Amino acid sequence: MIDKGPFRAGFVAILGRPNVGKSTLLNQLLGEHVAIVTARPQTTRTRILGVVNGEGYQLALFDTPGIHKAKGPLNKRMVETALSTLSEVDVALVLVEAATGPGGKVEVGETMQWIAAELRRRRKPAVLGVNKMDRVPREVLLPVIEAYRSLYDWAEVVPFSALTGENVDRLGPALARHLPVSDAPLFPPDVLTDQAERAIVAEYVREQVMQQTRDELPYAAAVEVEEFDESERRDDGGLIRIGAVVWVERESQKAIVIGKGGSMLKRVGTRARERMERLLGAKVFLRLTVKVEERWSERLEALRRLGIAP
Repeated sequence: MIDKGPFRAGFVAILGRPNVGKSTLLNQLLGEHVAIVTARPQTTRTRILGVVNGEGYQLALFDTPGIHKAKGPLNKRMVETALSTLSEVDVALVLVEAATGPGGKVEVGETMQWIAAELRRRRKPAVLGVNKMDRVPREVLLPVIEAYRSLYDWAEVVPFSALTGENVDRLGPALARHLPVSDAPLFPPDVLTDQAERAIVAEYVREQVMQQTRDELPYAAAVEVEEFDESERRDDGGLIRIGAVVWVERESQKAIVIGKGGSMLKRVGTRARERMERLLGAKVFLRLTVKVEERWSERLEALRRLGIAP
């Protein structure tokens, strides 16, 4: 809760390296599984907007792809998406991990220096979020904070755990203090995200493909929803029929996703359907197929078709 004063509302970009916990944090703040989460880097491919309403403020948060040294059209597009978001927001929330290296030393990597340089160039106020505080003793937090403090003139520094929710309630007010005064919220109170249901269910399938295949399948798999039939949907539930294609780049990858006797694809579909039914409030009939499109991640037209590039 912030001090009583004028209502504040604005846009916030969540930035950081891959796997620093950006999507987990967005889901924690929203109280809903909007951004998919896996243990693999570069899971988030496009920016996702989540709307958080607090006492005296509204945050429109962009979860962005992890910033890294990109190779190939897909990864380059992801990094461009993350950095371009900075020009559209009022405040940046930059995440780092609460971790030290050998001898308790904290290494401020090249990526964080790159992010700080972009913030200075664009003259953006920024809050430093030190995530994963649940994984370290409290005495580790101070050297981590001190290591990053000189990197940029941070408006605020907030340690927290996106996984457990500890201290996350401090982030909203910390960000809100640096948002512009607004006559009214930017979004109606019942708006949670700008993602269409069709896009979210596609991501639920991709999340399960990545989680269930683990190290067997490169992360360059994509999902395209071809059917989203709501003709049997009702206010009290009903049925939604969804047909989706899992695109991979090689026949060997197709065999992995399908699994022996279709076992892997069945497991992916069952887990994804469970999430869909919670999100949509209806029963879901889900039909999944797997198709091969060679080198799709290297072709702009394929990235556009799959919603990864504009």
